Amino acid sequence: MRKLLKYTALLFILVIGYLGCTNFQKFIIISGLSAKWVASGIFVAERTQWSIEESDSDFSPITWAKNEVDLQDKSVSTSVFGLQERKAIYRKGLGTVVTNDGFDPDIPYLSPNRQRVANNLEFPYGDLPQKDTIFSNVNYDDLEKVVVDYFNENDETNTTRSLLIVYRNQIIAEKYADGFDKDSKMLGWSMSKSILSAVYGVMEQQGRIGKDDFAPIESWKNDGRSKITINNLLQMNSGLEWEEDYTKICDVTEMLYVASDMTKPQLKKPLIGKSNETWNYSSGTTNLLSGILRQQLKSHQEYLDFWYAELIDKIGMNSMVLEADLAGNYVASSYAWANTRDWAKFGLLYLNKGNWNGKQILSEDWVKYTATPTNGSKGIYGAQFWLNAGGHLIDVPKDMYMASGYQGQYVFIIPSKELVIVRMGVNYNNTKELLKKRPVKENEIEAVVEFELKNKANNILLAQILSTLN
Repeated sequence: MRKLLKYTALLFILVIGYLGCTNFQKFIIISGLSAKWVASGIFVAERTQWSIEESDSDFSPITWAKNEVDLQDKSVSTSVFGLQERKAIYRKGLGTVVTNDGFDPDIPYLSPNRQRVANNLEFPYGDLPQKDTIFSNVNYDDLEKVVVDYFNENDETNTTRSLLIVYRNQIIAEKYADGFDKDSKMLGWSMSKSILSAVYGVMEQQGRIGKDDFAPIESWKNDGRSKITINNLLQMNSGLEWEEDYTKICDVTEMLYVASDMTKPQLKKPLIGKSNETWNYSSGTTNLLSGILRQQLKSHQEYLDFWYAELIDKIGMNSMVLEADLAGNYVASSYAWANTRDWAKFGLLYLNKGNWNGKQILSEDWVKYTATPTNGSKGIYGAQFWLNAGGHLIDVPKDMYMASGYQGQYVFIIPSKELVIVRMGVNYNNTKELLKKRPVKENEIEAVVEFELKNKANNILLAQILSTLN
């Protein structure tokens, strides 16, 4: 019996050792991802550990991770089968970040100065309730049925957390899933890219940088990358190499859960296509743009403040939190949090052609540029926004464009209908299907058209909403 126990224990040790060796990098990413998600959920979104683990991260292989929360230290320590422990910490004003072996918690860090202005204006220009406004061309009974049915259809998987419909600057429908309300901060994932695009619009409006300028990167000056412009980066048709596949260890997963400075991974990539011709979706490109923006400002403090002072706080997105990497750069590819109404304000800025209550935050030309199809994208992408210019959503106006996050977070902007529609949630079923069937890089466009834009759920929802407007 003793021999059996001894051999069993030895076998267990060998198995764990084998798993640790063969899955070293995979476990590092899983534990980093889980620590980050749980930490942000608790310390940014103010949710419980249980609610996050039961809904946000309840899928394999993330369920392999075990999270230990320290409320006093505002941190989460996570390991996979007891291996590869990672720690995520909360930093005031910067959200949470996964640390590394060289991290020193005693070193002070800069955080953004916020100018949250409370005013006595109604939504969207303030946070006071709107006066009842009845539009004679809106069938409110049909609209309510569309919204209720939409939540019921998503009830089993609890994927939809909020749906907000704004028509002519007025909220005409709003609903939240159990456990969420108008104050709940929700992660936008790649809708964060659209925030960065808007910041560049502000920079151009102020004459600080032009979209047609060459990217100011010293290491590119003596090779073909020297011809890459800010426009090419914003439109993701720089021709640079990048792999964006969340099902495996690759450029994007290593950047988000291993890299200390997320502005650098794309910086080091070679050209594999032609600038202004080869479209390739890349979160690394967006974070590279975040780093370039830092270069244009005098100090790191000015960089941290600019996004809020010149855009976010200026349009009253007071709930928004931009999370930063260990180097203090905003992770513009993925980590912007805000409540649903504040995401709607962002959409309304574009619907109103860059004007916010009489102030021109973005030029009309920039808004038009944002929704102009990128060369090589077959009409599906603009400047860090997705488009319907090619009519991929067949029952939706072609002028619709959107900020989009990979789990089904959307800010739909439909100028011809004077509508902004925000849908927040965690569509794991759709995400898994997209990633499972994602083709090789040369078919990237076809993959996006098939799974991102030709989305039956989006097409049905938007068509149903539009049908309630006479």
